[in-house]
Parts: sequence; C-alpha cells; structure tokens
Amino acid sequence: MLLNIDHLQTHLGPSEAPVRVVDDVSLQLRSGETFVLLGESGCGKSMLSLSLMRLLPTGGRIVGGDIQLDGESLLDLPEVKMRAIRGGRIGMIFQEPMTSLNPVMRVGAQVAEAVRLHDPEQADRINERVIELLESVGIPDAARRMHDYPHQLSGGMKQRVMIAIAMAGRPALLIADEPTTALDVTIQAQVLDLLKQRQRDVGMAILLITHDLGVVAEMADRVGVMYAGQIVETSNLRDLYQHPRHPYSQQLFRATPSAAKRRQRLEAISGMVPPLNQRFKRCRFIERCEQAQTICQTGLPPWQGDNHSGYRCYVDAAQTANTSVTVGSQTTDSPDNQPPLLSIRDLRAYFPIRQGVLRRTTGYIKAVDGVNLDIPQARTLALVGESGCGKTTVGKSILQLPKPTGGEILYAGRDLTRLNGQALRQLRSDIQIIFQDPASSMNPRMRVEDIITEGLHAQKLGKSPETYRAQVADLLNHVGLPADTMQHYPHQFSGGQRQRISIARALAMQPKLLICDEPTSALDVSVQAQVLNLLKRLQNTLQLSYLFITHDIAVVAYLADRVAVMYLGRIVEQGDVTQILQHAQHPYTQALLEAVPTYDPTRGQKPITLQGDLPSPANPPQGCHFHARCPLAQTKCRTSYPPMKQTENGHGVACWLA
Repeated sequence: MLLNIDHLQTHLGPSEAPVRVVDDVSLQLRSGETFVLLGESGCGKSMLSLSLMRLLPTGGRIVGGDIQLDGESLLDLPEVKMRAIRGGRIGMIFQEPMTSLNPVMRVGAQVAEAVRLHDPEQADRINERVIELLESVGIPDAARRMHDYPHQLSGGMKQRVMIAIAMAGRPALLIADEPTTALDVTIQAQVLDLLKQRQRDVGMAILLITHDLGVVAEMADRVGVMYAGQIVETSNLRDLYQHPRHPYSQQLFRATPSAAKRRQRLEAISGMVPPLNQRFKRCRFIERCEQAQTICQTGLPPWQGDNHSGYRCYVDAAQTANTSVTVGSQTTDSPDNQPPLLSIRDLRAYFPIRQGVLRRTTGYIKAVDGVNLDIPQARTLALVGESGCGKTTVGKSILQLPKPTGGEILYAGRDLTRLNGQALRQLRSDIQIIFQDPASSMNPRMRVEDIITEGLHAQKLGKSPETYRAQVADLLNHVGLPADTMQHYPHQFSGGQRQRISIARALAMQPKLLICDEPTSALDVSVQAQVLNLLKRLQNTLQLSYLFITHDIAVVAYLADRVAVMYLGRIVEQGDVTQILQHAQHPYTQALLEAVPTYDPTRGQKPITLQGDLPSPANPPQGCHFHARCPLAQTKCRTSYPPMKQTENGHGVACWLA
C-alpha cells in the first residue's frame, strides 16, 4: 500500500472552538491507482491534500490519526525531511496555475528549481532535463518556450508547466487539486489525457480532487465522496455510477444537467454544507437529505462496509432507488419558430495593436469577425467555444461595451450600433448581463440593496426609498433569497448566492434579454443546478430570452434551444440543439463533443483528436481558421475560408467537407 491515511483529524483556528476541516478520514491508495475525492466546495477536500503535504495554513494542525507513505509516518518526520518529500516523492498540482507560478520567473527556471531540489542526479544536465519535462507534457518547441514568462502562455500551457514541475521529482504520488476547473473542455481533455499518460509511463498513484462528475468518470479507479469533513462513501467507479449508496452521492448525480432532463426541474440539493466549527452528534447531511429518518437524529451514522467499499449512513442502500447515470443521445424538444428578439448581422469587433514610442497601429486583433446570430423571443441561444474565441466580446458588443467596429445589432427594429447617449441608455435596461465571476462584479463595500438598486437609480425607475426597498425584496424573493439579506455585504454569501444576487440585479431593470457569461462555470454541481433551475423558471414566468455563453456541453444540452459554435471570431456551425449535439457537421464541433468527459464509465476510451491551442486572433491562419488543428484538413481548407452552408431545417455549417 503506497498511501495509508488512518482516522486523520485536522483542525483550524483556536483549540477551544476549532473548525474540524478533516474529521476522522481514512483511505488507502496503491501504486498506479487513481483515487478521486468528490464533493462540494467547503467539504474539506483541499484541506485533506494540504494535510498530506503538511502545508496547512496558519492556525492549522493535525490533532489525530496518521499518514503513512510506503509504511513511513509523515507526521513523525522533521520539517527538513518533509521538504525533500514535497515535490519529491509527493508532487502536487494546485488548482490555479497562474497564482502558483512565479510571474517574474521564466517557466524554465521554475521547472529547473524543482529539478535541482528533487532530482540531484540531473545536476549536470538541468537544462536538458527541463526540456525533457516540458516535452513530456506536450509543450511544443520546449527549448524556446522555457524562456517564456507565465503570462505568455495559455491556461492549458500553464497547467502543463505545473504538471512538469510536479513530475520533476519523479513522484510516487501525485496530488491534483481541481486541475481542470474552469478550463475549456478541449484543454481539460488534453490535461486529463496527459495525467493518464504520465501515470502509465512512470506507474505513479494519483489523488485527484474535483467536483466534476465527468472528470471522475474519465479518471477514477476508486472514488471517495466527501461531505462536511468526512468521507461518506467509497467505491470503485462502476459501482458508484450505477448504484450510489449514500443519499448525498445519489443527490449529486440527480443534480447533474443533461439532455434527458430538459423537460424536468433539476433535483438540486437544498441548503449548504453545515459549518464545521461544531462537534457533530447526528448525521451531518440530515438537514439536506431526502431520505432522513428519525434514527438519523439519534447519533452519528455507522460505516457500512470495509475500507475499500462502504458508506456512512443508517439507510440500507438496498432499499434506496437506483440512481445510475445515463447521458447521451436522448431526443430533445425543438423550439417553436419564434421571431428573433435580437438579430446580429456581420458583427465585427477589432482591437488595434499599437507599437513603438508613437503608439502607431500595426495591426488588429480580430476578436469578432463577421458574426451572424438570431436570438428568438423567450428562447435560449447557447454560444460555445474555447476561451479566446470571442464569445464574451460578442456579449459585450451587444451592450456596446465596447462599441463594435462594424455590423448591425437589431433590437426592436433599431440598430444599437447607431444609438448614442440617452437613447442607448434607455434600451440598455432591456438588455442586461450576468458576469462569470459574481464576486468581482460587485462592489464589496456596497450592501445587496444598493447593488440591486444601482441600475434603478441610474434609470430613475423608482420613486422613493420605500419603493426601491419593496422592489429589492420582491427581486430577492424571485431568486430564492430572504428579504432580510438586502442589508448584507457580498462576502457574507456563498458563490451560488452571489450569482443569485447578480441575477436579481439584472432583473431589476425588467430586461427582455439576459446575456449570461459563463454563469455556472466554477460552481459546484448542486449550486449549478439551483442556478439553472432559477434561470429556467424565470424564462418561463417572465418570457426572457438568453444568450448563454459557456463551454459546458451538459449545460447546453439541458438549457439551450439553439446552439452557435464559435472559433477564432467566427461562427462555424449553428442550429437546433438536437441537430448540433447529435448530428454535428463541423470537425471542430465534433472535437468539442468528443472531448466532453462522459458520465458513462462503461464506454470505451475516447480518442483525443483536438490538439494544440487556439491561434492568435491577431494573426489568424490563412484559409479555414481551424485547418491547422483539423485532422481532416485538405488543400482547399488551407487556401480559402468556407462559406456558411444552410440546410432547410436551419442548420448552418462553415466547412468545405460538410
């Protein structure tokens, strides 16, 4: 047994009232095995990984249990020996590569530092070893890119550098803490495939932390479901997906969006993870559990099973309903032929590149380059594609933030690009935006009441403070928050609650169109389900239209009526959601769908066909912009851009091979 964690307990804060972030956790991990920790934010997953590395924050301490690596207790080692193990026998990939890499050091120097500390046998050939490591994680032209700074690399490339640093010490155990959170589906697929390849090459074990059920299905041999500081279920992958035993595991699966659930309300998990600054005397999931019984109030639930497969619950798993997961080719409903609320024609958004002392314009970044879209009344158009393809710029261009370089944006018969001043401000109340990160889009010094009414004051849509307050209370009720929270500040809310406040702020203007920019990308499954349910309910009751910008195909399958696929500033395919998801014509769309982690662990391994990064919009490839990454590219694809071909059912595709 490579890793043995035995009844581990980790506390934060004062000893008289500690926060029990890891509470009696036991797990085992063999060499060459992947163990996945699954659970919501705040369940203690990252604190468990930091406990293994003995890198707890100030005030953190291990108060009980043991951690053994190859039979040696890590808790008995002095700090000087732990430094050799960190980055050596145990490597770690942190969640956010940009904050983990030193922004003023070249990436090669950062990899070299890890080689120098943890692989002394390579002391005479450090540069060669750095190039080998960068090449092993798929960074092209490694000898040149090792001299780049982190800001010169894409998100996927930075994550690859983090993997190279973690692999420099030839670890026996690799801890990966949310290594693909907020990455594009294509980059996520590349990172996961790289981890599996490195595992096969060197035989290391992986402890993977995630809240993404698709990543679990792609990577796991065994899974531990964590809740409120404890592991509540362990199982092999197939058994967990086909017969989850703990009620929390079952509700996580039911909260996952898919095409099969389009006509249903997602079964979101109500409430929040309980605070961990208490000594639990009953089941810690009881307040959110759909199967809670009287006995659950009487004491701590027992562990049923052994260390390799079991669950912590009074309920007999044999009596619970089967909750296996199926995802894939279910037929979805097609939208009615609604007239467009907003039409975009030949939209262009170019940003000048200025160089030299005189800041002369030497070129343009073509973020949006000839986009045509229609958004019907009371329907959802999903705009999907990789980061950097121009999706967010399309959304902001609709609001004239910034003003487009060219094209038309027709709303209610008026071209927004030709409006200025008061006329544009009045129409902006009809079109609102929900930003990806609600925390950074709110003033932390303003109360919720002021955040929501800021737009009302600007548009003079209220008459008195009492009128404003009544409107805020009604809006908070609409989004499922109590009225008394209007006096709170943003930091007093969870991520899902802050997103609800963002939605309430947008609804205050009584809009007809909401631009939703990745509103669920970094949310837990349960919180994502709550937000999606809310958006669907608001659309049905208020007849709202949505431009939903995302890279999450499962969310698209559940929420969207039509889909437009964007690549390097242009729409390459669009149509009804069923047509796109089941009969994609463009190789890029097919690659996006192929890269989506599957929720069916019985399906064979998918080939990863889409490699490389998105080209620069400042210098797009000649011909079809996708040809450099397309496995089907032909000579014609390299010389001229294909026109958009339309079929009778409204399915359009820009590809010579379609």
